[in-house]
Amino acid sequence: MPIRNRHIRAPRAVLGFTLVELMISLVLGMIVTAAALAMFLANKQVYSTSEHLGRIQENVRTSYEVMSREMRESAGNVCEANVDTVNVLRTNSNWWTNFDNRIRGFDGATPFPGDSFGTTAPARIAGTDAVELKAGLADSVGVVTHTTGQFTVNTVNHGFRTGDIALVCDFKQATVFQVTAASNGTSNVLQAAYAGTFVPGNCTTGMGFPLSCSMTGTVYMYPALSQIAHVRMSRWYIGANARGGRSLYQSTIVNVNGAPSPQFQEIADGVQDMELSYLLAGGNDYVPAASVSAAQWAQGNVIAVRIVLVVEVDQDGTTHEPITRRLEHTVTLRNRLT
Repeated sequence: MPIRNRHIRAPRAVLGFTLVELMISLVLGMIVTAAALAMFLANKQVYSTSEHLGRIQENVRTSYEVMSREMRESAGNVCEANVDTVNVLRTNSNWWTNFDNRIRGFDGATPFPGDSFGTTAPARIAGTDAVELKAGLADSVGVVTHTTGQFTVNTVNHGFRTGDIALVCDFKQATVFQVTAASNGTSNVLQAAYAGTFVPGNCTTGMGFPLSCSMTGTVYMYPALSQIAHVRMSRWYIGANARGGRSLYQSTIVNVNGAPSPQFQEIADGVQDMELSYLLAGGNDYVPAASVSAAQWAQGNVIAVRIVLVVEVDQDGTTHEPITRRLEHTVTLRNRLT
């Protein structure tokens, strides 16, 4: 009996996907892949933002600590906070030779004396607050004897170099002067000579009130156990950095080959603004620098400072606008509370 050809229909699994089914599968796969990629990118952005914020906060926290310490020290010296201070430096035309104010604030419209706003590193940026601080440090050595133009101290390891600005004090008064000769580790004698070629130099060997800028001036001999300490002078401000952004800067005075010179240091990157306000003795609220009179700065009426730093932590992924955070800290000035 002849065998007839029969068409045998293959099972559905053997025939595979149709073109329509394959295209639908590809579309669904792409949707799932896009969703996973979007989630990955979002998590990466969150991680990057968190890491950047953590780094910025750590830098700002360190900046706060340094700035706070200097503000507290600006209210006093190693002897007594409220003693009269005579400045025998030969000129007070530079900000770091003028000791009328231990702390002085500047609002965003007021440039530093002897300086101006700018847009290149490390110039201060207009519209940002700033503060100037001066203090006798806690690294003092004791006076053994004081004669005209010369101090003998209690150690040869006094840490002073020729040209350093120093402060000597007892419980009656304090005097700011320049060390005109010193040999750390070798001699326990510090010279405070009159005039000479030093910058700025001393206008007198007299250390007393009232100030008289003549060779002998107003004579005052500091007794044994008086203290001599280094002086720190600094400015804190928001300045332009070399990368086209803004940073928190500190300008300090350092001894360069016997002459005091300003040194600029970038403290924290990404700090966009600094807002400073001050609490006056007897006041109920913090006020801006413009509301504090020259007499109040000079008389030490500022008892606390509120510091607000505005930091850029990231940029918005869509608008590319900066994402900022405001960090606030309050500093009570040492020895100014009653």
